[in-house]
Amino acid sequence: MINFQLLFTTISILYLLQDCFGKKLDVLQQLSEPREKGSSPDSSSGSGSGAGSSSGSGLLQSLLYLPVKHMHLYSRLLLKLATCFHVDSEEYSVLDEGCSRFETVALLLLRQRKEAEKTLDFWRSLPAKATDALRTPSRRLVCESDNKALTLQNAGRFTINRFILFNDALVHTQGNIPSKKFFSSYHIYPLATLWIEPVSDEEDGLFSLKFTTPEDSFTALASSPAEKASWLRSINQAVEKLLEAEMDAKMAGSSLGLGSNGGQRAEPRMSRTATHTFGKEGRYKDAAYEGRWLCGKPHGRGTMRWPDGRVYIGMFKHGQEDGFGDYVIPNKNSNKTDHYQGHCKEGKMHGFGTYWYASGEVYEGLFWENQRHGHGMLSSGKMTSSSSSVFIGQWLHDRKSGYGVFDDITRGEKYMGLWVDDQKQGHGVVVTQFGLYYEGNFSTDKMMGLGLLLSDDDTAYEGEFSDDWTLNGKGVLFLPNSDVMEGVFVGEWSSGLKVAGTYLKPNPYGPDRDRAKSRPYKLGAMAVPADEKWAAVFEECWRRLGCTSPGHGDPSRAWDSIAISLTHRDSPELLTRSQHMTLERLEVIPQLNAPFTAQSYDSIRRYLLKACDAPLHPLGWLLETLVTAYRMTYVGVGSHRRLLRHAVQEIHSFITRIYHIVSFLFPSLPEDGTFVTEVCVQETLCSSTDSGMHLELPEQGFVVSCCSLLLPVLLPRLYPPLFTLYSLERERDEELYWECVCRLNKQPDRALMAFLGVHQKFWPISISVLGETKEVLTSTKDACYATAVETLQQISTTFTPADKLLVIRHTFEEMTQEALTLLDQDFKWSMDDLFPLFLYVVLRARIRNLGSEVSLVEDLMDPHLQHGEDGLMFTTLKACYIQIQREKTT
Repeated sequence: MINFQLLFTTISILYLLQDCFGKKLDVLQQLSEPREKGSSPDSSSGSGSGAGSSSGSGLLQSLLYLPVKHMHLYSRLLLKLATCFHVDSEEYSVLDEGCSRFETVALLLLRQRKEAEKTLDFWRSLPAKATDALRTPSRRLVCESDNKALTLQNAGRFTINRFILFNDALVHTQGNIPSKKFFSSYHIYPLATLWIEPVSDEEDGLFSLKFTTPEDSFTALASSPAEKASWLRSINQAVEKLLEAEMDAKMAGSSLGLGSNGGQRAEPRMSRTATHTFGKEGRYKDAAYEGRWLCGKPHGRGTMRWPDGRVYIGMFKHGQEDGFGDYVIPNKNSNKTDHYQGHCKEGKMHGFGTYWYASGEVYEGLFWENQRHGHGMLSSGKMTSSSSSVFIGQWLHDRKSGYGVFDDITRGEKYMGLWVDDQKQGHGVVVTQFGLYYEGNFSTDKMMGLGLLLSDDDTAYEGEFSDDWTLNGKGVLFLPNSDVMEGVFVGEWSSGLKVAGTYLKPNPYGPDRDRAKSRPYKLGAMAVPADEKWAAVFEECWRRLGCTSPGHGDPSRAWDSIAISLTHRDSPELLTRSQHMTLERLEVIPQLNAPFTAQSYDSIRRYLLKACDAPLHPLGWLLETLVTAYRMTYVGVGSHRRLLRHAVQEIHSFITRIYHIVSFLFPSLPEDGTFVTEVCVQETLCSSTDSGMHLELPEQGFVVSCCSLLLPVLLPRLYPPLFTLYSLERERDEELYWECVCRLNKQPDRALMAFLGVHQKFWPISISVLGETKEVLTSTKDACYATAVETLQQISTTFTPADKLLVIRHTFEEMTQEALTLLDQDFKWSMDDLFPLFLYVVLRARIRNLGSEVSLVEDLMDPHLQHGEDGLMFTTLKACYIQIQREKTT
């Protein structure tokens, strides 16, 4: 089939070339010859070369415009060809479409020619020198105030104002010469950044129009309501036409660029995308902005570039940086740049962000009006540099103030305490990579006043200090062998001490022999209380919930703040699919004012699990920040065995303070430790065990506690550094325990049970291996009670005390089930029968750090479980651990 469209296009082009230039080659040659000096294409008089050039210019215009005149002929030709085909044929549709396109192009070119001629006449009516700067090839005249009266409000008496509307700009001219054909100054306002609105003051006889631009705002007066409406309509149409043309250019619309010419909007867009360079004095002087605008102000996403190299890319609001953005600032002292990525407010860094300094330091945390203020972390240098350190804690007006942790990586020291004006001031704790531990007072960045110093070999000094690690004053020195020295100590700890005092050696056979082994000092007495740590983090969480202070606010407003946080995703970080699903689930809020039941308790627990996995949620941010702070404190040099009590107390403080926030969000939630009466609670909450939370509940109710509600959320994230501290604290006991486990496990099953005193009625005669029954021989090893052993081994794979207690319970259940199989009758355990058998299971389980597991459960177990059945089973496990250390193989 013939491609008629391509054929007609080719024919048209050939016809144009032949018609325009085929018979006028002499004219083309004349036009291509260089003109003589002094000739002008616009000359209308003169002789010689000047006249020839004028004639050549007219001929050139005729030649260039001649193809336009043939557009209607091509349209008629295509229409005649179309009549040769049936109206339903494909050929007819192609020819008809070509005819319509030629007609459209012809009308467009005719309109553009008239606009160009109108603009040319306008330029000729003005002095050439006055309009040279205004003339551009694409600029076309729309209207002027000569034929549409418009003047500036409050203009000078002897000043003549004139407004000229072009297709791309509004020009305001001023002059003091009566002739309107001359003006001494002018202002150009691009239409892309021009907003116009009518002013309702016609009752006063004024017909005003208010103009708004990025740097100016003025009012113009029309002579009548009709003129006012005419100017308003003309400017709005010109602005909208310009915006649509720019949009079509960006979107690469139709091949002829006619996509936006279908109809005009009544009013141009209040919000639009445009470019502008500021000229007036201010923060943005000479800066170029490209992005979204609203009513003359940058509003939305955009880019601001300053001449000095500063660049901001991000959100704007009412003309200022406001929202999330990237800020690049050249550093005057080096060839590098500072870089900020985070939130801004009213043109200043405000909120959470990250600042990369040209010096290599990195700050991640909260800002307030361009200053580090609130909780934040500052990293200096790298691990290989000579000044590598990390500070995490509270800032006040760009200085460290409040509680914070300073890790001096180069010196191998970590400080955890109070700060004032960038200096250590008040109570604090210092640990070193050499095993030293200090807690006490600091002043002007030094150890000064009363303090407690312990070395790795348990030597301790409690007394006065005058500088870092420098003793100066009264004190008491406790030696590892329980000897004591009291007196005055002077000197640095590692460089030798001068002592004037009394040496006390306790009598091992005297009445005070037991008291001599104990130390009167107490760790943590001169440290910062756990409830005073990380106060800035909790304050920020309350602020994000819309509260002015902790616990003071409206819960409904807090939920509105949470909804805004979950939907306001202006961070460039992409969320994973699971995070998106989590946010969708968080849209369903549990009932707040309904009576508290087991179902509502379970729904609150499930909501917390999802909220703490979403960093956009205030609770998720709180948990993530606390986990980072906790790890920064107790990892590295912070893995010091004497810090275990501090770490445990912090966890207790975390769950207490978080429970306060949760109680505020859910007013029906009772106080910590409250017993709630409920029927059939066991069946209602049985589903909670699948998430790692186990509650020992009486039949008639259950206990609400912060431990059972929050430890399943918090503890898995803090478990690695915490368990490391437990392992270091119990290292000596664990070595003795493991040595006994290794020795005792060399014996076969029957020999080991006989050694431990297990009654023979609990000795298995046969066992089942892969469905096959095998007899237990004297040489059989690691076969008896294998299910209970495997169950107990799972205690090392759990995190929370409730989960570990559940493992212990299941272990007892497996032991009971196998014992029932052996006895073929129902029975009740006595401790004489139970303890030796459970001791056998514990030995065969070979749990490497059982003492650490026991201590963790003991420290963090829910108090109401201590005296129940789970508490009794745990006590049995603890007794087994102690017994194993004392067992002898003979």
